[in-house]
Amino acid sequence: MHQSPPVFRFAPSPNGLLHLGHARSALLAHGMARQAGRQFLIRIEDIDLARCTPAYEEAILDDLARLGIRSDAPIRRQSEHFADYTAALDHLTRMGLVYPAFLSRAEIKARVSALEEAGTPWPRDPDGAPIYPGNDRMLAPEIAHARISRGDQVIWRLDMQKAMERVGDLSWNESGDVDPDPQIDLDALDGVRRFRAVSAEPARWGDTILARADVPTSYHLSVVIDDALQGVTDVVRGADLFHATSVHRLLQTLLGLPEPRYHHHRLVRDSNGRKLAKSDGDAGLRMLLDQGLSMDALYHLVGLSRDDALKDL
Repeated sequence: MHQSPPVFRFAPSPNGLLHLGHARSALLAHGMARQAGRQFLIRIEDIDLARCTPAYEEAILDDLARLGIRSDAPIRRQSEHFADYTAALDHLTRMGLVYPAFLSRAEIKARVSALEEAGTPWPRDPDGAPIYPGNDRMLAPEIAHARISRGDQVIWRLDMQKAMERVGDLSWNESGDVDPDPQIDLDALDGVRRFRAVSAEPARWGDTILARADVPTSYHLSVVIDDALQGVTDVVRGADLFHATSVHRLLQTLLGLPEPRYHHHRLVRDSNGRKLAKSDGDAGLRMLLDQGLSMDALYHLVGLSRDDALKDL
């Protein structure tokens, strides 16, 4: 268990408006921080400069304020800290764990489809995407350098096999109310959150992306750096990121970063059981608030009671 005072955070991406799923995460994280009498942070995860906009950031912060949620410290914007992520990438590169790759997502899909049509099954990562075939892992350095010099789009990938050989078995401390594979009810008993060790399986993701030519970091890399630099001890987020925690624990270990505790919660879904998504314009929080939605009704819509976020840590 952590000795440091708890620090919680909510870290939205300003590439769309908040929906009810975001409201659930924000209310849980904020409520747990307030119950513990500790710090709550808002972080803006805007590494995707093409899709993230100041207008969406302003709307997100305004909607959170309408919920009574504000940051206890200056807001950290990832777009202002690319140097931190580049330094971490350089460190992993010096360890011999990063290599340049050149296959695009479409090319990977085409190669995997050809293999599967020929009768060779191909593994998928937990999100259902084909595992990277590793074609560029053994590419001669002079060839890779020449391709980068002539402007080929490069992606920096983690050599998962080498990384796993360095760290061995990994796990994380989890108190969340859902384990999505399989689903297990982990609701707190007697109002006290129970932590359990979850085995991390980063190899299921294959040679995961750490940076691209157009974005000098990835979600996985930036989130572990930010959590460490901000002293975050408790990460509250949706079950759709449960399996990504395996990659985060690997990167934390490789980079010598502290390990937060994790609280993954059930997702808010529509009437067809589909998880909500900003890209689909689902259940916009702003529209509901503008229509006069009360806080009690909001808690009901996101599947919470006022007490759910106020259990002892």
